[in-house]
Amino acid sequence: MHRTESAAAAEENEASAGRPASPNRPFAVAYTADSASEAALRAGLSEVPSGIVFRRGTIQAAIRDLSRSPTPQVLIVDVSGASDPLVALDDLANVCEPDVKVLVTGDRTDVGFYREITRSLGVVEYLSKPLTRDGVARLFLPVLKGRLPAGGQQPGGRVITVTAAHGGAGATTVATNLAILLAEISRGYVALVDLNLQDGAAALALGVAPGAGLRVALEDPARVDALFLDRTAVTVNERLRLLAADEALEEAPEPTLEGVARLMTLLRRRFNYVVLDMPNPAGPALRSIYALAQTRLLVVTPDLLSLRGAKRFRGMLAATAGDDRAIPLLNHAGMPGALTPALIEQGLGEKPALSLPHLPKPLLAAANLGVAAVTRSKAFRLAMLEVTREVSGQRLGKEGWLARLMRR
Repeated sequence: MHRTESAAAAEENEASAGRPASPNRPFAVAYTADSASEAALRAGLSEVPSGIVFRRGTIQAAIRDLSRSPTPQVLIVDVSGASDPLVALDDLANVCEPDVKVLVTGDRTDVGFYREITRSLGVVEYLSKPLTRDGVARLFLPVLKGRLPAGGQQPGGRVITVTAAHGGAGATTVATNLAILLAEISRGYVALVDLNLQDGAAALALGVAPGAGLRVALEDPARVDALFLDRTAVTVNERLRLLAADEALEEAPEPTLEGVARLMTLLRRRFNYVVLDMPNPAGPALRSIYALAQTRLLVVTPDLLSLRGAKRFRGMLAATAGDDRAIPLLNHAGMPGALTPALIEQGLGEKPALSLPHLPKPLLAAANLGVAAVTRSKAFRLAMLEVTREVSGQRLGKEGWLARLMRR
């Protein structure tokens, strides 16, 4: 709902419009604040064969309910009475799967409000109250029948890549714990994808077994159907899914550009955040992901090997993605024998934007137990919260999620 892809995805969206949904997702849910609006919606949408679940309440009730229940395919919410409807819709986006089609009713009648929510927030259509049967049938009914209005934009989750400047720098630790905190704090749906197909460690770090099918998806997109994610993604918790592989070392996986593009489209359509643990070096197909990423994290350690790796990584980005933007994250800060901060800054060409402390004992214990390090070390959790804040794209402020968390 909240973020958009380019119009190039329109054909893909159209082709999959009739795809079966996850069996746990209801077709349509409508939240209405008054009986007159509910009556108009029932009358105008009476042709919908799948039926609609009606619930009494405003957008705040929808946010509360959807933070702990599956997202419907179509959601109708009432923003009447909201002190700031834009903030409320932003909060709603954080608890819904990105492919939900959101229809909004309310008491605002100005054109500026309509343009803001449909163009910037991804709302499909808006109707001001009092609702009428004809208005609902004309503007809302086509959406429930699978026909988006002209100019409707395809939603897409935020893409975050995590890459180590060299092997052992800690990219998997950062990626797994970032994904856990994003799911926990934003209450959004998060996909963690370990693209180290033969020696990935994300599944081990989370104490689960990798699923089957990731390599097939990357090599042969024609075999990826609408239910691929439900079959392949491993459930870590209510809001977090893992895609990983454990291919034999004698194998030679060959991801294709088409496979990567198809997988990323499916992931962005289904999840609010897509966190990718990237191999380094990566092949041409996997390197194409960097051009899609809103955030690229580069994990470095305080040594010469990392400084050399960071320089080479940025050269690769400039050559393949068109720019060398990456956020340097210094892992193992304060490690005995490490380079000085001045030398690290000189080698990177900038100060590391983020850092994680050197905590070998709790991190090793967490890895051996197959549990998240943020559950074993308060110091590591606090540092990872800062990383999460930086890359999440969340709305922050006195009442943002970080402020609420720190008051607990």
